[in-house]
Amino acid sequence: MNIIVCIKQVPDTAEIKIDPVTNTLIRAGVPSIVNPYDKNAVEAALQLKEAYGGKVTVLSMGPPAAEAALRECLEMGADEAVLMSGREFGGSDTYATSYILSQGIRYIGNYDMIICGKQAIDGDTGQTGASMSEHLNIPQLTFAVKIDVDGEYALVDREVDEGIMSLKAKLPVLCTVGKDINEPRTATMKGKMRAKKMTVKVINSADIGNMDTTKMGLKGSPTRVKKTFTPSVKKAGMKVEGKSAAEAVEALLGDMKAKALI
Repeated sequence: MNIIVCIKQVPDTAEIKIDPVTNTLIRAGVPSIVNPYDKNAVEAALQLKEAYGGKVTVLSMGPPAAEAALRECLEMGADEAVLMSGREFGGSDTYATSYILSQGIRYIGNYDMIICGKQAIDGDTGQTGASMSEHLNIPQLTFAVKIDVDGEYALVDREVDEGIMSLKAKLPVLCTVGKDINEPRTATMKGKMRAKKMTVKVINSADIGNMDTTKMGLKGSPTRVKKTFTPSVKKAGMKVEGKSAAEAVEALLGDMKAKALI
């Protein structure tokens, strides 16, 4: 069971800095972490490896500093790590990113399953995983809360508005997961020592070859951000304490009427 987990290094701050010219994130000097949903994806892959054997490879696209995020996944127990890093990838939107990662997956090859976090907390689009499956022409099983394998098939319970939907698809497949699927393990000292000795393989488009340059970077990104801004901080709301529910409602209604809100 060979599994590739796509992860992203994201800013660990509420104050996202944005380049006003390119409308892309400025990462220099901003503390970064592994995208939380991606840690759930790594945990899901490790549990499948423990159940069925095989190998877990973590893959990311980003600047050289993203190696730290990949090493954190190696500390958790992943077997290999690959970083796609090059100036030609800079400024990629979700479409371009999904194309680049799909080519990285083809470069790694020999996979049965791809697992991604359902979305990244810096953009919250939730588009990259699904778009990757289209580039690779494989089934996508999104919002998984349980993943299992039966021979050459993946069995997935996915969360939908009405409850849980159970799906079965022939391998290889791509799954996206959220926090409800598991609780990511904490790296042990042994895992950290092991990861220190491991190499993160760094590749670019030249290493892969035959990549379509019109689908990478800013020029390969159909998304255009027209405006960026910092949301204004709203004042704290009114609190009514020491009253019954009915009295609290009357107090709130009276305040809203006084302010001509209703």
